[in-house]
Amino acid sequence: NAGIKPLLDYTDNIGIFQEFEQNLLFEQESTEKIKMNHIKTLLAGNFIGVDKLERYRQLESDPLIKAYDINVRKPENISRFLSNFDFKTTQMLRNISMRIFKKILRKSNLEEITIDIDSSVLNVEGNQEGATKGYNPKYRGNKCYNALYAFCDQLKAFITGFNRPGNAYTANGTAELIKEIIANLKNDVKDITFRMDSGYFNEEIIKTIEQADYKYIIKAKKYASLMAMIDNNFKNMNWEKHGENQEAAFYAMKLDNWEEDRKFIIVRELKPEEERRQGVLFESHNYNYFIYVTNMELELSESIYFYQKRGNSENYIKESKYDLNIGTLLLKPFWANEALFQIAMLVYNIFLMFKMAYLSPVEYRQQIKTFRLKYIYVAGQLIKAARQTILKLMPNYPHKELFATV
Repeated sequence: NAGIKPLLDYTDNIGIFQEFEQNLLFEQESTEKIKMNHIKTLLAGNFIGVDKLERYRQLESDPLIKAYDINVRKPENISRFLSNFDFKTTQMLRNISMRIFKKILRKSNLEEITIDIDSSVLNVEGNQEGATKGYNPKYRGNKCYNALYAFCDQLKAFITGFNRPGNAYTANGTAELIKEIIANLKNDVKDITFRMDSGYFNEEIIKTIEQADYKYIIKAKKYASLMAMIDNNFKNMNWEKHGENQEAAFYAMKLDNWEEDRKFIIVRELKPEEERRQGVLFESHNYNYFIYVTNMELELSESIYFYQKRGNSENYIKESKYDLNIGTLLLKPFWANEALFQIAMLVYNIFLMFKMAYLSPVEYRQQIKTFRLKYIYVAGQLIKAARQTILKLMPNYPHKELFATV
C-alpha cells in the first residue's frame, strides 16, 4: 500500500486536514482531542478500500501509516469515535465536502454545469438505526437506507447528499437539497441544469429550480391525467422523426394540481405489430411513450439526447458503492453511518482532485479500483538515510515519477 503516502501528502497539501481541524468541532473535549487521528485513519482506510472495521487492523503495523504519525486504534475504538457523530457534526462533514467540491469546480473553470440527482438503496443486515423496510428490489423485505446523491456530470464529482430511511419517498428532501446546492454554487457558475428521473417529477422541485432561474429536464410520471391530455391532443402535436423508430414533439400542458403550463417533450414509439390493437378509440394507444418536462431551450432531439446521458450518474453511484463500500461498512447508530457515508464520498472527490492534478484526462475518468491497482497497491520500503525517511519502490515499478512529483 505504498500509494497511501502520495495520497496522504496530497490531502495535507490541499488543506483537507486543516479543514477537519478547523471545521469539524465536537463539544466533548476528549473527542475533539482524538478526532484528527481517527479522521486520518478513516481516510487511509478508504484510500485502500477497507470494507469492515476489523480490516483496519492491517494498517496498525504499516510503517507508512506510523511515519505519518497515525496511531490506528482497535476497531472498537474507531466505532466508539464514530458513535460521537450527530446531526450537527455530520452537517459539518457535508459543509467540508461542499467546499472540496467547489475547489474541483474552480480548477475546472466551468461556467455551466449539469447536476444529476439520484438515489440508491443501501441494504442492511442488522438493526441499524433509521433503517426501515422500503423499496429494496435486490433484497425484498430487508431493511435499508435510501441515499440521496447529487453529482456534477462534467466532473464526475460528488456535490452533496445524505442518507434517509429506507421508506423515504424518492423526492423527499430534494427541493431543500437543490436550494442548498444553489446557495453554495450561485457565485461559482453562470448556469446550472438539473437532470432527474421520474421519482423527482414534482412541482415543488420544479418551482424551486424555476425561481432560481436555472434549467431542468425531468422524466415525467405517466399519470392518467397526463396520458389523457396526450390522447386528446395527439393529432394536434407537431411530430418530428427522432432516431430509427421514434417520433417526438414539444407540447405545453398543465397537470390538474399545477399552477401553470409547462413545456413537455413527448416521445412516441410504435408498439410491435403483435401488441397493437385494431379499432382502438385512441390511435395514441398503439404507442409506447417517454415523457419529459423541461424549460431548456435546446432543439427536440438535443433535449432527448441530453436526458439520456443521465445514466452516467448511475455509474458514479455504483462506483461509490462497490469501490468505496458505501453501505457495506455499517454500525448501529444512524449518525455514525451518515459520517461513514460523508467521509467515503469526500474520499471519492479526493481521488478526482488527485487525478486532475497529476494524471491525464483519460485516467481522470477511470474507476477507483483501477487507480488503486496502478498507484496504491504498490510494494515499497521505508528506509532512513542522512536523517531523512525515504520510500523505496520496486526497480521495475512504471509510475515512480508520480510519487516523486507529489
